[in-house]
This record gives sequence, structure tokens and C-alpha cells, in this order.
Amino acid sequence: MAHLYEILREQTRQWRENGYFCERFPAISEILQHQFADEVGNLRFLRPPQFRALEAYWYLRLVAGTPHILDLYKNSFPKKADLRKALGIPEKAFEEADYEIDPLLERIADDDQFVKAFKLESLRETLTLEYPSYILALAMGAGKTILIGAIIATEFAMAMEYPASDDDLQDAFVENALVFAPGKTIIESLRELAEVPYDKILPPRFYKGFAATVKLTFTPDGAKDIPVIRRSSFNIVVTNTEKIRIQKPTVRAGAGWTQLQLLEKEKQLTEEANLRLQTIASLPHLAVFSDEAHHTYGQAMGKELKKVRRTVDYLHHNSPNLVCVVNTTGTPYYERQPLKDVVTWYGLSEGIKDRILKDVSGNIHAYSFTADNADKFIAEVVRDFFGEYSDVALPNGAPAKLAIYFPQTDDLEELRPYIEAALAETGQSPAIVLKNTSHSTKEEIDAFNRLNDPKSPHRVILLVNKGTEGWNCPSLFACALARKLKNSNNFVLQTATRCLREVTGNNAKARIYLSMDNRAVLDKQLQETYGETLEDLNHAGSESITVKLVVRKANIPPLIIEQTLRTVTRIGTIHESPLQLDRPTTAGGDAVTLQRFAMSRRQATAGVLQQIGESLTIDAVADTEDIHTAAVKLAEWYRLDLWRLHGELKRLYGETGEVPIAHLTDLAAQIERQTSRYEVKETKVEKALALVKPEGFTPEIDENGEVIYTAEIRIPKVSAHLIAPVGEAPTKDTPFGYHYDPYNFDSNPEKSFFLDHLLPHIDLNPAEVEDIYFTGGITDTGKTDFFVEYRDERGHWRNYFPDFLIRLKEKGKQPGKCLIVEIKNSQWEPVVKEELAAGKAVSKEGRKAMALSRWTTLNPDRLKYQIIFADTALPADEVAKAKAFVIVGNG
Repeated sequence: MAHLYEILREQTRQWRENGYFCERFPAISEILQHQFADEVGNLRFLRPPQFRALEAYWYLRLVAGTPHILDLYKNSFPKKADLRKALGIPEKAFEEADYEIDPLLERIADDDQFVKAFKLESLRETLTLEYPSYILALAMGAGKTILIGAIIATEFAMAMEYPASDDDLQDAFVENALVFAPGKTIIESLRELAEVPYDKILPPRFYKGFAATVKLTFTPDGAKDIPVIRRSSFNIVVTNTEKIRIQKPTVRAGAGWTQLQLLEKEKQLTEEANLRLQTIASLPHLAVFSDEAHHTYGQAMGKELKKVRRTVDYLHHNSPNLVCVVNTTGTPYYERQPLKDVVTWYGLSEGIKDRILKDVSGNIHAYSFTADNADKFIAEVVRDFFGEYSDVALPNGAPAKLAIYFPQTDDLEELRPYIEAALAETGQSPAIVLKNTSHSTKEEIDAFNRLNDPKSPHRVILLVNKGTEGWNCPSLFACALARKLKNSNNFVLQTATRCLREVTGNNAKARIYLSMDNRAVLDKQLQETYGETLEDLNHAGSESITVKLVVRKANIPPLIIEQTLRTVTRIGTIHESPLQLDRPTTAGGDAVTLQRFAMSRRQATAGVLQQIGESLTIDAVADTEDIHTAAVKLAEWYRLDLWRLHGELKRLYGETGEVPIAHLTDLAAQIERQTSRYEVKETKVEKALALVKPEGFTPEIDENGEVIYTAEIRIPKVSAHLIAPVGEAPTKDTPFGYHYDPYNFDSNPEKSFFLDHLLPHIDLNPAEVEDIYFTGGITDTGKTDFFVEYRDERGHWRNYFPDFLIRLKEKGKQPGKCLIVEIKNSQWEPVVKEELAAGKAVSKEGRKAMALSRWTTLNPDRLKYQIIFADTALPADEVAKAKAFVIVGNG
């Protein structure tokens, strides 16, 4: 049976294919379509799992209507048996409820013994919530913080586009966001919200309003209240649980404190927390975002009251409108019970395949040793790490690091001498060791927080109850668990996989060191949390590779083309001629017609009723407005002089006349005909297209101290053979082509056209050639202007990036001619040729070809356009045409 998130994924895919259609709120289509950089589906900024979660969220909000999670299950699993299975309720529990869903759900809500017997605590959490709450489950490193920022930004943009009505709170968009973190480590990671490039998420017209109004607040330590204006909008408040929780605060007595002082301090902290909570509750149209959502589950299970859940419940009952709750987590389980609120899921192995996480295939090392031999295990880990990773570093120069986790501080102190001895054996200094425990000094904590700095000297990090959730250290390449952990709530999973965070440009694998005991624990936690085994993870090699593109020719002269600029201008001015209106002949009100009938037997028809007398028309009393009100309306609609219009209505209806409302449409049409006179003017303008825009690339300093411009792309491993570095050019040191290196072709025919045919031909016949460029590999408008716009079948504007540009040298003052070559799959040949001949395109490929053909029509002396259709081998006659252009310039 499919999971809920799998059903939602399919429904969201169908919505995407329908252009994110939403009749009431069409702006959502504009926002979600903006996430794509090109028509192929490459994303502009968000990673695939982030975008998948964002569109699933908006599907729930607008298509499903922000349903309660139970309603979502009922709609997705209409059969009782399927619903029971989907909710994970044992058959025995169903039997006790007489196989009826409603009594079963009532027992889950009210019967503690029933819930405990069948381990339904987390399901009770889900089903008893009074507000919509969803879990977005993304593996660590997938970018949950940026996802939260993307949801908030798009909600705020929709709220500005469609302001809330007091009469219809159900359709209100989010105007305020509270972002929870369960601890100080995680709230530090949430500071990334301030650095999210929201201009890459929102279309320009939405971003301007968002940037001008959004207010981001991190609750400061020691402040009595939250520094936001009560009942204001477009606030993002980031806080941890301790600062606004509904719970008696824990106060540690200071030296010499009396009981009275202790009670007074508790009272003060309680009052401050309540004050902050009241401020948040005053904010209208609030959404709550809870990072690491598994912390929020458990209604008073054991001794721990779950603080975040209680606070959210308070906000639901005391805020003007709690729109929804969004939870993010990488471990969607509570004490081995799957959380049923999950609406999107992205696991570790998926992240590895997509190169969002480091590859760990074949690199999970498990050792068998007794507790007495832990010193030998830990020494072997250090030797192995520096044997493999001694010279490994990230692209920014940060050297690879090893984190070793210990159950207790005593274990760390006992084994540290063996670690330092192993470091000495490998030629490393003990000074590269750093510990972080609850007893660490300020200097040690500061050094831990600087580990991402490439200049940080520490490479071996010893940890006790630190370095799990929220710790983001991309230069961490290996993790080791020094001792068997007796009690673990996902701790093995959290620690062992902490080294998987990836950065672009890195191709080195991560490594995990475990005892056989901890290996079994990790395997179990992987199955519980992600539904995958350690074997899956150990074989989950990346299915993509990272390729670094380096701009070699940054100062390419722009391509000058002629385009048609259309402008709509008014003919004359509004006040050129006097306004002359005629009084409409439309009836002032809807007429009523009266007809009288009598019953009569008739010979020629079966009808019994016979009309007697003539029809009588009764005029209804017309709805009217005084001439001043009507003049104000019409003047506002058409920006006319009020008194000029007032005088004309006075002429038609008299000094104190009334204007029938039914006349306004006719009067407006007359005004429009007389004043709204426009013409479309077409002007030929020259436009300079930059083939390369260095500002769109990442500037770096190379080994010679020179500034270079780079970009990182990811391609499937199966396409690795289509990467062609300049070193593969048939002529060594060719001056042609490779304006960036390497070229990333999309197909074998493209690569063959360039390397096997055109580049060798140009090297042999260089006299007339300025250069040849592969332009189809960069599909980001921030990096190139060489694209043509066209409308797709839904009327949305798309960008088409042609494959090749062959540019000839200037002749005198005349710019050099250019040949634009597109290589398409041969399946498109009959369709595209037919549509071009008819002058009307329906298919996507036909629309692209038609749009570029308009360029060549406007620039017949500068541009030529050739489409080559090929599956494998290139047609010799078509290649010959391109080669002929190189020599004679007339292709």
C-alpha cells in the first residue's frame, strides 16, 4: 500500500503538469514556475527535495484546502481497512473497536490504556490536534532551514497579492511566522534564514514588496519581551523553546541565594516567558514552523511535557488565526513509532544519489572488539583516517576532519591518550585535537564554532552529547563511535551520519567507523527512520557528479541583433476634443411582462391554457445614483476631469436628475470610445546580447593570483561521457571554442558536431572565423543573454537556449555573420518542419524554432538558423551546410 506522502507526490506531480492551476489564486503558478531556470526543469536555486516539499506544501494549502491530517488520510484512503493500515493501527485494536473507524478513533483520543497497549502515542498526537499540522521529512543536509525560508517568503508574497478579509479567515495567507528551535545549537543554524537569497525564490515583482516589509527577529537573551509591534504583519520571529515555553522554568540557585530569591527569580522568568508568548499570540494570520519536529511529540509521556506542542496549542486558542503548523525533521519517528503527519519524505540514500550528501558507499567500517580493546579500535580509526584523508580538503581549503563520539566524559578522558599517541605515529600534532562537552571552556566552544573556517587548526574533534542535531560542518569527512551505547534515541543515527553534509566541488567520500554492536543499532535506526538498511546506504553510490565550469573567455564582444520593440501610445490627449455623450436608451429597470390565461378546450392543439387579451409590460423602478456620484465613478475609472464629466451628465439628466445604474455600462463604453484612442508602434532597435556574463558566475582566485569565474553543475553519472574538457580538443591549443571549460553537452550528436566535425574544420579553415561557441550548456539567464523567449502552450514565457553559435569575422564596418545551430532528436523532424512551413507552431520544439526564426527574419544579413535532426549519426548533408558557412558565410 502506498504511503500518504507517495499519494501526495503523485497528486502534486499532476498539479505541476497542469501548470499549478489555481483559479482563485493564480499568482501561485507564477511563483512556483519561477523556481525553474529553464524549460528542461533545472531549478533556479532550490534543491530538488526543497522544491518537492515546497510544491507539496502549496498543493495542500490551495488544492486540498489546508486539511487536518486526519481528513487528508480519510480522503486518501476511503476504505476502512486501508485507512486502518495507513494509520498503522494494529488489526487487534481495530477488532476491539468492532471494525468501525469512528469508535476506533474515539478510543485512541480518550483511552490511555488502549493507546499504551497498542503503542499509539504518536498517532494520538496527530489525530487530536485541533489545527492543520504537517511534517516535511528531509534528511539532514537537504536544507530544511532554506525550505522554511522559502515557504515563509512565498506565503508572505501571496498575502500581499491577496490581502486577508476579516470575513474569510479560512482563505487567509500567512502574514507572520514563528520559527521554533528546541535548543541553542539549532537556533544558531536557523540564523541562515537571514542569509537566504529570497530574490532567487520570488519573482521580481513579489520580491520587492517582500524585501521592503519583512522583519526578521531573533529573540535576544535577557530581553523581557520580543521586539515586534503587536498586531503587526510580516514578522519572522525565531526563538528557542525555553524563551516562550508554557512551563515552570528551571532556575539554578546562585551562590548564597535564599529560598525567597529563588522563588522571585522563577516568578520573573515565568512572567517574561508569558509576555513574549502574548506578543506572538497578538500577531495575525500566524504560522508556526518547528525545526527538528520529533522533539514536539508526546503529550505528557513520561515526566517530560513536550514544551513546543503545548505552546502551539496555546497560540491556536489565543491568536487571531493560526493558519497551520509546519514541522521539519530528518528523523520522523518518536520512540520507534512513525509520525503520521509526514506529507513529503526525502531519505539519506536519495540525498547521496542526488549529491546533496557525501557518498559513503563501501566506506562504512565496522570492527569487532571487546570493551577492553576500545583503545586499539580508536587508535586504528585515527591511523586509518589520516592514511586516507590526510591531504583531503574542501574546495575552500578546509582540511578533512574526524569526529569521535563518546558516551561519557570519563570515556573521552580515558581514550584521549591513545588518540594522541596514534596521531604522533602518523606525524600529526596532538594540538589538532579539540574536545566539546558540557564542561568545555569558552575557548573550546569558540574553537568548535570556528571549525568551518579553513584556517581552523583542529582536525580531530572529541564529543560528548555535542555535535548532533544542528551541527553543520561540511569539512567533517568521518565519524567514529568509540563505545557501545546502551540507551539511544536515534543518537547513533544522528552521530554516524553527521559527516555526510556535502558541498559543491567535493568528490571525496565520507567514512563511518563503528563497532559491530553500534552497526546493528545504526542499521535498525536507519530502517525505523528512513525505511532503508545499512546495506542500502553502503551501496547508495551517487548517481550524479559535480563538474566545475571555468570561464576562459570573459570578454567576448556582444552579439548585436535587431529586434522589434512594440509600444502602445495614446493618440492625442484626453482633453483634445469635447466629451459628447448620448443618453442610453436602455430601460432604467428590468421590465415585467404580464399575460393572462384562461382554461379552454381547443381543437387544434393539446394545450389547455389560452391567452386572453394583450401582454402588459410593467416597468420596474430603476436603481439610480445621483449625477455627482455617477460622475465621480466615471471620472475615476477613466481619469477624466470631474466637472467636465459632471456637466455632461447634468445636460443628459437635468440639474437634479438621477442616473440609472443600468446606464453606466453604456456611458462608460461611450467614454472609452472617445478617450481611449491608442496605437501600437513598432520600432526596430539593436540589442547587445552578452554570450557570457561574468557577474553571474562565482569569482575565485586561481593559483596565479588571477580572478577567474566559475560555476558548479551536477550531471547524472550516465552523462559523464558528454563532458568535454579543452584537453580533448582535436587540435592542441586551438584558439576556437571553449569559452568555458569543460563543455557539457546534452547528447552524442552535439558532442560529435563540435569535436568531430566543426572544430577540426574551423582549425583547418580559420580565415573567416571569429569563434564557435557551445551555448546550449548554460541555461541560466544570469550567466548569458543568448536566449530567445517564446510562449508555451499555457501562455507562459519560456527561455530557449540554442546549441551552437558560429561567428564570422567583421568585414569593414559590417558585423560578422552568425550561424545558429540547433541539434534536435529526429523524432521532432516532421512536426517542426510542418509547423514552420505553416507559420504556426503548437509543439514545444516548434514554438522554439518559430521564435528563433523571427530573429533571422529581422536580421537576414546577420543571422542564419539551421536545425539538424539526428538520433545517433549526424546527416552528412546538414553538417556540410554548416561547414560551408565557415568558408563562404552563406550556409
